Amino acid sequence: MSATPPTPPADETADALVAEWRRYVLRRQVISPDDVDELEDHLRAQIDDLTRSGLDEGEAFLVAIRRLGDVDQVSSEYAREHSDRLWKQLALTPADAPPKRAWQEPLVVIAAGLGAGVALKTALTVAGLTTGGEPDDGAAAAVLRTLALYVAPFLIAYLGWKRRLPLRAIVGVTAAVAAVALALILLPFGPTRLTEFSTTPFGDTTVLAALHAPVILWALVGVAHAGGRILSHDRRMDFVRFTGEFAVYYALLALGGVVLLGLTASVFGLVGFGEQVMIAYVDWILPLCVPGAVLIAAWLVEAKQQVIENIAPVLTRVFTPLTLIMLLTLLAVCATAGTLVTVDRELLILMDAVLILVLGLSLYAVSARDPLTRPGWFDGLQLATIFAAVAVDAIMLTAMLVRIAEFGFSPNKTAALGLNLLVLVHLAGHAWLTILAFRGRKRFAEIGRWHTRYLPLYVVWAAVVLVVFPLVFRGA
Repeated sequence: MSATPPTPPADETADALVAEWRRYVLRRQVISPDDVDELEDHLRAQIDDLTRSGLDEGEAFLVAIRRLGDVDQVSSEYAREHSDRLWKQLALTPADAPPKRAWQEPLVVIAAGLGAGVALKTALTVAGLTTGGEPDDGAAAAVLRTLALYVAPFLIAYLGWKRRLPLRAIVGVTAAVAAVALALILLPFGPTRLTEFSTTPFGDTTVLAALHAPVILWALVGVAHAGGRILSHDRRMDFVRFTGEFAVYYALLALGGVVLLGLTASVFGLVGFGEQVMIAYVDWILPLCVPGAVLIAAWLVEAKQQVIENIAPVLTRVFTPLTLIMLLTLLAVCATAGTLVTVDRELLILMDAVLILVLGLSLYAVSARDPLTRPGWFDGLQLATIFAAVAVDAIMLTAMLVRIAEFGFSPNKTAALGLNLLVLVHLAGHAWLTILAFRGRKRFAEIGRWHTRYLPLYVVWAAVVLVVFPLVFRGA
């Protein structure tokens, strides 16, 4: 999308030309008026320099607007300095951008998506997890543990290519991915056969590895997304925003895919090919499309599609009050549940999911908020939601400690206990900083820094669950 207005007459004054450009940019609704003011300062400075060099005002405007539209110069610098507001907006796009990136990037995305799909399909075939295959419990458990490994390297490769990841970062990320792969393959995970004591062919540590390995790999995706500058607060916050937008895009792609596949299956079912279509879905379409959609979603976020850019903040505002209602309902359920020992395990799992949702909403709300604006009603609503989440988390921790005292430690209880402690401290810190911000003793920017400093602890805990748990809870 080009933000360069139509070529103006050369005899117009600079003020008239700049005013026309300003109206054009504001009509596009790409950036805020304050940001347009700063870009206008850049534009006028360029025009002044060019007129002093001998150009008339019309010629100077044409050259200046071209320079301003050069992504590799002013726009990129401006976006870096204001990444908290322009994370999803490119100030101006040149009309004659180099064509090679325009056609190269979709090809890279398609190739990476196909690579991820083929990798997953190959693993499922080897494990016998296809129609007519002979499933092997050990191979199936290995596929479950390593599921994220069939996609994450391709996503890392794409973002590394996109960000021109430096060699040192490439070596570090590659070594980390290899270490995760070796841990998933070599560590002594739990039994892989049904027993009279188990209703699943997979041990607890196998399932925990399948859940926690993606956390580590997603952090490595963040390294690639940050171009190796993962210690930067702004880069981490950009990745938080990327994650929120990615989730929206992937959900939309998944819903669209389900509708399309359902309609296709219905049509073929009416003409007598329903069974064949279902086999094709299970054996080919899902293994290839589910990983491929990960790459497509990431590409769409990177492409900064304006139609979707504002969906995630809107969803945050919609789901925050709904989540508050759910948390209050959960508190009421816990109050009437009786002794904490008898609290249903499924209820505890549901509460975990809700707490993760609250954490995600608070993260994305902070990342999408302008830290310079004054506190508003939505900040108060978020604070109430976090207070309710902290209360729910405290009840959950109490229930877990009671169950551990009654039945002893297990991989699942220990992993859940650690996660809930992390979430409790995380949300409590957010609540405390928000209170200080309301009282004028802290800036809202400090809340964002609290989040970006705290997030690596989840990666550390995921690594502990992945590496230490199979050794401590051997055979579980």
